[in-house]
Amino acid sequence: MAYDEDLADRVRELLADEDAVTEKKMFGGLAFLLNSNMAVSASGQGGLLVRIDPAETDATIAEPHVERMEMGGRSMDGWIRVAPEALEAGLERWVQRGVDYAKTLPPK
Repeated sequence: MAYDEDLADRVRELLADEDAVTEKKMFGGLAFLLNSNMAVSASGQGGLLVRIDPAETDATIAEPHVERMEMGGRSMDGWIRVAPEALEAGLERWVQRGVDYAKTLPPK
């Protein structure tokens, strides 16, 4: 499944005022990176991948339509998948969350 082009466009619009944003096809979707650190990605499996503070993973996946990202049978704290149902009204919040965390990381 290809990533949702409309979702990618919506993310692109939300990131228009951010500096040092690049796009890269990865994880089967289109990732948006700040200073080469992934913030969010329009997932090829639907929804949005969001990079968050690993310490906040358990509290975050308790929210509706949110789960740990799983790749190759393993999941890691700090990487979550937000289902499309949570993005209609909540996309800006999730993108901002990924941006805020990416800004805490050293540039690559």
